Amino acid sequence: MVAYSSAVSKLEVAADVPEEARIGEHHVKGSDGKTVKFRNPHPSAGGPPESPFAVGGKIIWAKITGSMPSPDTSNVKIPVVEPEFLTARTGSTALRATWLGHACYFVEFPSGLRVLFDPVFEDRCTPVQWFGPKRYSPPACSLSDLPPVDAVVISHSHYDHLSHDSVQTLAKRNPEAQFFVGLGLEQWFRSSGILNVTEMDWWQDADLVLQKKSKPKAETGDGDDDDKDKTAPDTISARITCLPCQHSSGRTGRDHDATLWASWAVKSGDKSVWFGGDTGYRWVPKVAVDMDDYGPEYDALPRCPQFRQIGDLRGPFDLGLIPIGAYKPRWLFSWMHANPYDSVEIFKETRCKRAMGIHWGTWILTTEEVEEPPRMLREALKTSGIPQTGVFDVCAVGETREF
Repeated sequence: MVAYSSAVSKLEVAADVPEEARIGEHHVKGSDGKTVKFRNPHPSAGGPPESPFAVGGKIIWAKITGSMPSPDTSNVKIPVVEPEFLTARTGSTALRATWLGHACYFVEFPSGLRVLFDPVFEDRCTPVQWFGPKRYSPPACSLSDLPPVDAVVISHSHYDHLSHDSVQTLAKRNPEAQFFVGLGLEQWFRSSGILNVTEMDWWQDADLVLQKKSKPKAETGDGDDDDKDKTAPDTISARITCLPCQHSSGRTGRDHDATLWASWAVKSGDKSVWFGGDTGYRWVPKVAVDMDDYGPEYDALPRCPQFRQIGDLRGPFDLGLIPIGAYKPRWLFSWMHANPYDSVEIFKETRCKRAMGIHWGTWILTTEEVEEPPRMLREALKTSGIPQTGVFDVCAVGETREF
């Protein structure tokens, strides 16, 4: 049976990064000079960050006044198919990406590398499984159905992107898997019993090296199918890069913005992926329902410059995994969640050759109709003169696309 050992070398911030990153403008420091929390450094995030209680109060008031109704999921038709993963690490010359719902993607690189982004396999994206948003699209598979995982990349600490049970199960099934997280999250993982964790700041790189080893079939139940792969490479390497986005973090009322949110780039062999995770693009004030907030009256609203920086300094990317959902009401969520028009701008600025939409189709988090994001995405692509299919797409839960 073929298995791999793994090692990570974390590198210093490269020379070719924006000055704001070099001086740490996204760090908020206490009187002792140590970072105590993080912030979005650009006007595109709006005014001073609000506490979870303030945001929660606005949501409750919006629901009371009827301006934030819950979408109807009774006739949702988002297809779900059984995933078809490779049984051999070198079974394809293409990059294979499988959507597993919301922001979770399983990506198989031609080099043999397997990466899982933001895994949440529970029914509810909440601290408990008896309260909160419940899946309206069933999961395409369980964690036990996945091939061995080499790297798990976490965008931030919100419950729809980081599940305690999912990461613990992954670590038990994949004892050599390496977890990559933003600053401040390493201790949370270690307290959960996960030791293979590397925390990183924006624009910091890490090199991941997998080395083939021989071992007896362990009774760990890790589901390793590499004994079927006689052509598995001796060494697999990847460059993992932590990159900016515009968002927030927190799992309780006491840890607001205490850990860093991030987008990520993964390059292995000659293929590269940019994972947007969860991000806003610009803050939009309350406007009339029929008003185009990309029209001339609002065209001058500040846009987050970090995506153009990512494209200029780390692009192009073969594939972008870009959020397109959870954006209404716009005045409340625009600073932290992109709508499809924002997403297309992010796609262009990050210089992704192709993209798939994430952060939709799984849980009710905001008020837009469940199936609106793909429709709006096609409109946004048409407005930008980009083909409506084959460039920036969506797919069925469980479906694999090749790039």
